[in-house]
Amino acid sequence: MTEPAVASSDATNIRASISRDGDDYVINGRKWFSSGAASDRCKLSIVMGVTNPDADRTHQQSMVIVPMDTPGVVIEREPEVFGYQDRGGHPQILFDDVRVPVSNLLGEEGGGFSIAQARLGPGRIHHCMRAIGASERCLDLMIERSHERVAFGKPLAEQGVIREWIADSRIEIEQVRLLVLKTAWMIDNVGTKAARTEIAAIKVAAPNLLTRVADRAIQLFGAAGFTPDFPLAEFYAMGRWLRIADGPDEVHRRSVARAELGRLQG
Repeated sequence: MTEPAVASSDATNIRASISRDGDDYVINGRKWFSSGAASDRCKLSIVMGVTNPDADRTHQQSMVIVPMDTPGVVIEREPEVFGYQDRGGHPQILFDDVRVPVSNLLGEEGGGFSIAQARLGPGRIHHCMRAIGASERCLDLMIERSHERVAFGKPLAEQGVIREWIADSRIEIEQVRLLVLKTAWMIDNVGTKAARTEIAAIKVAAPNLLTRVADRAIQLFGAAGFTPDFPLAEFYAMGRWLRIADGPDEVHRRSVARAELGRLQG
């Protein structure tokens, strides 16, 4: 979905074109942060583009399946994220007159936006679960380190500020964990649409939780926290990029605020 030339926080901005030509679609455009697409295991991509620019904004886009070995599919580069390279990377991909059969359409023409929204809601739950797990790991490392290190004549675990960091981290993790559990329960019992405010809320809460807890852990570890000797810097980077992946904080806060402002209106 994500394109370098437009603000992809608004999925209706997508400009890649998917044009009908007989029994084929012809795809032209450029995507980036296509997670996992550089892996040898990645054989298929799902590309979202504009099939009908004259339709209303949420029915212009469609999704098609594109085999990665199709002529015209070019992985141009694989940018790192905060210096890290995940398995399969997050490459920039050029689609240059890429032809696929019309039968590769997912759903129906104009349904791409709806498919994206249906996928992104539950997908955000997974991001938040991983952020909570990473936060727990950071807290475990903080506790272990605080018992091992001595500063100013006593273990770090006996320093008041360290105890505050540990206590605040535990409190914040449990708060976010319960909100994520509630959201998962709502998706199971009342559906993704009814849980959209909660989904937006956890997508703000969990990444920010991880950056706070990881930051405290790095501070406790000192310079060692910056290094690959420990996973703290990578967790911090993960929390930071999660504040943009699958929609930036500002978009989700906007959704929560809109729901709250409408809740008490006539």
